[in-house]
Amino acid sequence: MSDNGAALLEVEDVHTFYGTIEAVKGISITVHEGEVVTLIGANGAGKSTTLRSIQGINRPKTGRIVFKGQDIVGRRPHEIVKMGISQSPEGRRLFSRMSVRENLEMGAFQRSDKAGIQQDIDRVYELFPRLQERRMQKAGTLSGGEQQMCAIGRALMARPKLLMLDEPSLGLAPILVERIFEIVREINHQGTAILLVEQNALIALAVAKRGYVLETGRVVLHDTAQALRQNEQVRKAYLGEV
Repeated sequence: MSDNGAALLEVEDVHTFYGTIEAVKGISITVHEGEVVTLIGANGAGKSTTLRSIQGINRPKTGRIVFKGQDIVGRRPHEIVKMGISQSPEGRRLFSRMSVRENLEMGAFQRSDKAGIQQDIDRVYELFPRLQERRMQKAGTLSGGEQQMCAIGRALMARPKLLMLDEPSLGLAPILVERIFEIVREINHQGTAILLVEQNALIALAVAKRGYVLETGRVVLHDTAQALRQNEQVRKAYLGEV
């Protein structure tokens, strides 16, 4: 997939605040059609706030966020979902008392095409066979890995052009992390662009095409994933190499 493809998402010089605290200090990133792009950085670097700014949960004070040619700053989160951006949030945030199937249906709450919704539920079950086995089980009683699968599945139910994943490996056993990322690759191969925030920089750079390194609300480095994996600064700071 080439960088020359159309830019699906352009974040330009975005500044986002929590009260008087500036969490994102002029971030600019681009995601092209069909790409996997990752944001890496320490806790508090502004990664999740960047995603929340794109999703309309935290409205930027200044800057532009352009999705499919339209500036989406100021639009409400549900409008942004309808336009084609959905997110699997950090901490999963499932409806714990609802069943797996009901959680998936909530991901399609703005849709009325019953046949299409059922098709997408079947697609999620194909990607995550465990969810089909657990479909009538309350989401709150699932294991951490199953909850993560359910959160990603729910985000897919909106048929996004851009899927944003916030810390999908958090708290999961290594074997489950591997499985989740196999599925992330599969979702991307099926044509969905992915913006990935991931504490595990090694796995993030293995799955992404390009990456941005964030420090204290700013982009300090941007390159291909391969180049970032070989970058001495990145290797020391984020890949645990001395």
